[in-house]
Amino acid sequence: FRGMATGSETKAQPPKHNNRLASSKSPYLLQHAHNPVDWYPWCEEAFERARKEQKLIFLSVGYSTCHWCHVMEHESFEDAETAAVMNKHFVNIKVDREERPDIDKVYMQFLLMSKGSGGWPMSVWLTPDLAPLAAGTYFPPKARYGMPSFTNVLESIAKKWQADRESLLKAGSTLLQAMVTNQDASAVGEAAFEPGSADAKLAEALGVHKQRFDQQHGGFGREPKFPEVPRLNFLFHAYLVSKDVDVLDMVLQTLDHIGRGGINDHIFGGFARYATTRDWHNVHFEKMLYDQGQLMAAYANGYKLTRSELFLRYADRIYEYLIKDLRHPAGGFYAGEDADSLPTHADTVKVEGAFYAWTWQEILEAFQAQKSRFGDVTPERAFEVYTFHYDLKPKGNVPPSSDPHGHLTGKNILIVRGSEEDTCANFNLEAEQLKPLLQTANDILHKVRDQRPRPHLDTKIICAWNGLVLSGLSKLANCGTAKRDAYLQTAKELLKFLRTHLYDAEKQLLLRSCYGAGGQDATLEQNTARIEGFLDDYAFLIKGLLDYYKASLDMSALRWAKELQETQDKLFWDDKNGAYFFSQQNAPNVIVRLKEGKVGKHFVVHLSTNLVFFADHDGAEPCGNSVAARNLTILSHYYDENAYLQRAAKLLNYFADVSPFGHALPEMLSALLLHEHGLDLVAVVGPDSPDTTRFVEICRKFYIPGMIIVHCDPQHPDEACNQRVQRKFKMVNGKTTVYICHDRVCRMPVTDPAQLEENLMDNFFKERI
Repeated sequence: FRGMATGSETKAQPPKHNNRLASSKSPYLLQHAHNPVDWYPWCEEAFERARKEQKLIFLSVGYSTCHWCHVMEHESFEDAETAAVMNKHFVNIKVDREERPDIDKVYMQFLLMSKGSGGWPMSVWLTPDLAPLAAGTYFPPKARYGMPSFTNVLESIAKKWQADRESLLKAGSTLLQAMVTNQDASAVGEAAFEPGSADAKLAEALGVHKQRFDQQHGGFGREPKFPEVPRLNFLFHAYLVSKDVDVLDMVLQTLDHIGRGGINDHIFGGFARYATTRDWHNVHFEKMLYDQGQLMAAYANGYKLTRSELFLRYADRIYEYLIKDLRHPAGGFYAGEDADSLPTHADTVKVEGAFYAWTWQEILEAFQAQKSRFGDVTPERAFEVYTFHYDLKPKGNVPPSSDPHGHLTGKNILIVRGSEEDTCANFNLEAEQLKPLLQTANDILHKVRDQRPRPHLDTKIICAWNGLVLSGLSKLANCGTAKRDAYLQTAKELLKFLRTHLYDAEKQLLLRSCYGAGGQDATLEQNTARIEGFLDDYAFLIKGLLDYYKASLDMSALRWAKELQETQDKLFWDDKNGAYFFSQQNAPNVIVRLKEGKVGKHFVVHLSTNLVFFADHDGAEPCGNSVAARNLTILSHYYDENAYLQRAAKLLNYFADVSPFGHALPEMLSALLLHEHGLDLVAVVGPDSPDTTRFVEICRKFYIPGMIIVHCDPQHPDEACNQRVQRKFKMVNGKTTVYICHDRVCRMPVTDPAQLEENLMDNFFKERI
């Protein structure tokens, strides 16, 4: 198929038609600005026309790096005959799910409840009052895959709206009422958490995870496989609580397989969204910002627990990818890159993986052209080592069964089936010889690849996802490596960007997104119609600020986190039933205020077309309520305010009836463990000095999920956020002193850095299994 492209991406004839999306800022909406469909953005003008003409609304939701969205656009929305049917019978609206997640989540919930599965593009038919009547995902232009053609669906729904409107309205209203009732439900009293509940839920969750763990390839379940970082974070935490080495092995094996798999861009860095094969080899190539931020943190945590240089390398390569390809010059990060691109600059037809996959001959010729870079090694010898290490084949290494469109015929996707040790043994090499050879080879291919047409870049800068990156950068800075200053400086500049461009300081409100132009262009634009932040924007940024504070001890970050928490409580908290709504009260044209993570049932999803879908509440991203529960618990200890703990308890109890709790909400179970078991307070008492810095750096190097660091400076006692801690702990014999306390029970004070590190090694470090 031919995906949309702009500028130098295509040599196709310039479009002759502009619709209402042409004035949008969203890259996704702009991709559809030249369709013959009479598209509207989500706006009152469209709703008023639907009401006036008594027409149904056809709502299409997707995002700019979505492969199947491009497929449906080319097959249907670019087709004049299909557009004529759409324009005749419906008022057609396009929504960018990343720009308006509130709209996306409401109608995705309807789709899940009506079909049992969902994905993007999402297709929903609404009444003029925005009530959903029918929904689906991708529809082909002609009947296939066991699905009716899109035009048949359009004409059938239009006919039913004219001939049998009442039955259509009745079917839709039943599900809509179920959605409203479900979201308005109070916590189930008999399910409320009691002392000891966290341990019981932990045991239940570990049983489910062990049952679903893929012993051969890592990860959980079969294909398609997502990194599911919230699940990995939970398992790290669960290991420290349970001391069950099998739990640690599940997460370490998964990170190993993801790192060695085709889902990892071995040429340069960064991770694709998900794998379409169980062994992580063939993948859906789009790279999303939220995956990069979360995986950077996960690999940093894995390094802290094991000191695995390989994990550190994966995390650092994500960082390098973000800096080079996703960073706005002012410090924010773009939303992601597409899976599809033009094979050559002469082509007009995009295919998936064109930027990332390689023929056998392309690699050999690249090495021969740069033979001097291999030193004493011949390019043929380097090629032999390289193709063995990454399992490359002369006729390509992608099985036809995992390449339904034939886009990867004769191509190779790099994957490490063995290890560096295996490659060294096979070629009688030392590790000191192999590593620079692979690095040189990948650098050669990286430069060749950069001459190819790049995938489309979504230049939307989303607050929530940048919050996840702030967490990842902060955790990576805490690993105590030589690049700490670079990581921390990038985090500092990101924080400044968010405060400058995605925050209304006067009203103390976050904005959802702003828009750049890509590359080194410093242009930044805001939406004409301002979109204020949603729950995820607040929760993820607050988490990022708490992690940044731990990395920097910058009190302004901690104060901003508290300020944002107060706004979040005001805008989204449900005083009646507990927990947070996703959107603000009285948000215009939002028919249901959802609480993410609370649904009436779980949906097991499987689609032969590899559409992207929901399976868990803490899935590709954690849900805002899970992150908020953790934030509240941590803020309660930093500021010694019990009200935060009470709010966290009410939030957790609202979700107590979700089952199996720790499988559906692993991030929330982690928060429950912190809430019930208490946090680890590290109080460093001493002046702002090199000794104090050294003690803090030692603590930062360990993975301690409930660790908060408080610097008690005797010279500036009034600056402390927690006066009780400031008053309680004193220096011993005039030396910088560290107190480590768990749930307000403290160990003996430590004044020797070596002793502190030994104590932490005993409790928070594990040699590789």
